[in-house]
Amino acid sequence: MPTKKKSIHGQTALVTGGGNGLGRALCLRLAAEGCHVAVADIDMAAAQRTAADLRKHGVKSEAFLADVGNYEQVVRLKNEVENALGPVDILVNNAGLLAIASLTEGKPSDIERIINVNLTSHFWTIRAFKPGMITRQRGHIVGIASIAAHFPVGRFIPYTVTKYGIRALMESLNSELRMDGLHETLHTTCVYPALIATRQQFMDLLDKLKYVANINKNRFYVFTPDHVADEVVKGMLINKREVFVPSILGLVCKQFENLPSGLRHLMLSTILGGKLPHFTGKP
Repeated sequence: MPTKKKSIHGQTALVTGGGNGLGRALCLRLAAEGCHVAVADIDMAAAQRTAADLRKHGVKSEAFLADVGNYEQVVRLKNEVENALGPVDILVNNAGLLAIASLTEGKPSDIERIINVNLTSHFWTIRAFKPGMITRQRGHIVGIASIAAHFPVGRFIPYTVTKYGIRALMESLNSELRMDGLHETLHTTCVYPALIATRQQFMDLLDKLKYVANINKNRFYVFTPDHVADEVVKGMLINKREVFVPSILGLVCKQFENLPSGLRHLMLSTILGGKLPHFTGKP
């Protein structure tokens, strides 16, 4: 039987990395559901533009400057959001950095930055906002991971590790909520999207691979931010624990992980056209 959708009208959502790309699309989609939205981003100008656009939907929205990889800034963000918009009911951990680099490429500070923004920030925001959700007996935590959390590929090691970390964090958090008897009031959704068209670095990579590794860009699923945001919010409204975009990837991922390692490597090599060249990019 179809799951009944819940209403989030009038609730307050916080979207990290909400100024651009998928984050902005998520903000707009949540506003369409009647949510008041806190837009947090390191790019304050983009966050302000998004917040102004959201207010046109008749909801409250404010922009907040924050580096969510920094615990002190997350604590400050919590206080600023609650003073401006009230307690947060929906936390969307979307902020992330893309780095096309192997393990030994880039400076140590680059690796630390990727881990802090992509993964550690989830610890800080959940730690900051979850207690209030428990007190009010209402909350939803969304973690934006990646299909890379199921399909590990060389040349993306720091990025892939953080996405695997998000997957483990969200699974563990879901389990802990059940242990504490909170799973009926606090919900989690982990999102595994394929490629999103706003990632110009990824699109440039696919163009390079088209010639260097002799592959066709059409082998990959590439989606618009609006499409991904729509799938995320639709999944959240029925309290789905996992959302794959496209949905068929869910079945593919489960089967892929059960294959022998040699066969997995052969499949990836076939899809990618052989050995990947080095593409080093700053986060």
